[in-house]
Amino acid sequence: MRAVMIQGTGSNVGKSLLVAGLCRAARARGMSVAPFKPQNMSNNAAVTADGGEIGRAQALQALAAGLEPSVHMNPVLLKPETDRAAQVIVQGRAVTRAAAADYGALKAGLMSAVMDSFAQLKARHDLIIVEGAGSPAEVNLRPCDIANMGFARTADVPVVLAGDIDRGGVIAQIVGTQAVIDPQDAAMIQGFIVNRFRGDPALFDQGRAFIAARTGWPDLGLVPWFADASLLPAEDAVDLRRASGGGALHIACPMLSRIANFDDLDPLAAEPGVRLTMVPPGRALPGDADLVILPGSKSTRGDLAFLRAQGWDIDLAAHVRRGGHVLGICGGYQMLGRHIHDPDGHDGAPGSDPGLGLLQIDTHMAAEKRLTRIHGQALGHLVQGYEIHMGRSHGPDSQRPFANIPEPDGAISADGRIMGTYLHGIFTDNGFRAAWLARLGGSSTLDYAAGVEAVLDRLARHLETHLDIDRILGLAR
Repeated sequence: MRAVMIQGTGSNVGKSLLVAGLCRAARARGMSVAPFKPQNMSNNAAVTADGGEIGRAQALQALAAGLEPSVHMNPVLLKPETDRAAQVIVQGRAVTRAAAADYGALKAGLMSAVMDSFAQLKARHDLIIVEGAGSPAEVNLRPCDIANMGFARTADVPVVLAGDIDRGGVIAQIVGTQAVIDPQDAAMIQGFIVNRFRGDPALFDQGRAFIAARTGWPDLGLVPWFADASLLPAEDAVDLRRASGGGALHIACPMLSRIANFDDLDPLAAEPGVRLTMVPPGRALPGDADLVILPGSKSTRGDLAFLRAQGWDIDLAAHVRRGGHVLGICGGYQMLGRHIHDPDGHDGAPGSDPGLGLLQIDTHMAAEKRLTRIHGQALGHLVQGYEIHMGRSHGPDSQRPFANIPEPDGAISADGRIMGTYLHGIFTDNGFRAAWLARLGGSSTLDYAAGVEAVLDRLARHLETHLDIDRILGLAR
């Protein structure tokens, strides 16, 4: 087994996409390759076949590698619940909640789980492509680090450092990283990549030469902007597009402060006949929307308060009065009900909150998180997806279930215009998505899964053209 690690000069510099493309390129070379991210922070999670959860990016990377997602591809996942606290997932299972100030004390104990998962992947594959988190230049986080150089040094995995020229200052990003990190950490870096370049690459030849001369690290390539990246499932909320498409059917979705599993919307955004508007805080829900989707949330009661603070509850009531349709998914479904009860504080401080009252259901939060993949029927059509939630919802409208999987799921209002479900991922199913859009007066001819596969193939070819992939893979040890 060999491994190589892609670290970045910061968050959101394109590490996840680089790893996905390298996995697809290695697979095309006939290698058994797997992705690995020791620690991730994201509320956009995927459910594995054994009922665990990992970051969405690692699920996409697994797809690029031709593998079923595994909890060992992302052994530590942090899911922010507030600005200062997160749920800690270890090898797919929630183990605790930790304040940011207290997480450092936990990290030393988490390295054993990270190394156990890494060993399990090593035993099964020829090559592991590891993704770092944030930046190794965050030297304040270096003690007990499990995400970047702490892992690389412990596992003896060579590192390639990627910088993002699109955000500006890439020379300082890369040279500055070497300047601030420990010399032994810097010795792990075997080359650098300049990512997301726009324009004539020759214009940055001198910049690349300067970086190489100043750092002594080999230049492994300059990657031009890959526009089709927007067609792949996104993991970070910062990647959410505010609008997409120009179709006649208008779907709006408010960007909740703890929005989760928002890749539910990706297949709709890819539909030529759909115009999807992601509504940022401070903006009203558009009055011409045919459908408003309330998405998942990592903190339902907190995001319900956030929704009201934006005035979106008033906008939503006006939308319903105009005859508009509403779909709530998971946390969004819970918000649509009459009340959310959480006496034991599983979703924040103990208490209860009134819901939006658009569905006649009540939600009771529970300690046990439901994590499962589903196969069943929804609105009379075959569907597959997954559940990832803590609450249970019941009431008169749940007598009209959204789906049967085989047990009833979700609820539908008496007039059929307000619907809620706990099911994620259902719009990736071509048949169900086409039927859903038809109910709203739209249509679909899109094969979403085939489109994602085609983009991954194009991504691999893009990297083959602009990176010295043989040299990068040759660094692995």
